[in-house]
Amino acid sequence: MAGRLSHLALVPYGSSPGSLSRVCGKFPAMTGLEGVVWPPAPIRTARLVLRESEARDRAVFVELFASAEVHAYLGGPQPRDELEREMPGTPSRWPGSFVVDLDGAMIGQILLRRATEHRRPAAAGKADLGYLFLPRAWGFGYAAEACAAALDWFDGVLPGEPVVLTTQSANDRSMRLAAKLGFTEVERFQAWDAEQWLGLRSPVTPSG
Repeated sequence: MAGRLSHLALVPYGSSPGSLSRVCGKFPAMTGLEGVVWPPAPIRTARLVLRESEARDRAVFVELFASAEVHAYLGGPQPRDELEREMPGTPSRWPGSFVVDLDGAMIGQILLRRATEHRRPAAAGKADLGYLFLPRAWGFGYAAEACAAALDWFDGVLPGEPVVLTTQSANDRSMRLAAKLGFTEVERFQAWDAEQWLGLRSPVTPSG
């Protein structure tokens, strides 16, 4: 599959969504979604389940964050030995962090969190969508299916709120996914030695 199904915002593996951002200093600080009941009941789609992280997912998190393919547009992979040493027994357990499960096994992660210190004013303080998928799960439409389900959940728990997404404009797959999910361009800007694309998904108007 050409391209990578990942977007720029850092995916933290620690106990809080800003933990690795503070260590690396390269990406906007993120915080978990406040004011939502967590964890929700597992979210089921036609093929997938979105659920909270469990201890059995740890090895897949290590594989995901150590993958050079996954992190081609994310500043490079993290050292596997560092991940093995520092990752908690149950990674990424905080509001807005979903494991994407296919047939009982993790294939990726969806993240919805606050971009509290985003360098672009249009994104600061808004909910930010992030996603990472194992290379073996690329090319089957799983990212679109999982992200759409996560956004539907978000619309239900925080109605009327917009969502932002930032990705490298060179990441064609991610750009097409953003458009499919309803994100429209706000601006392009230079950061981390590459052109970045900032998109916005407007709030869904509650029915009735």
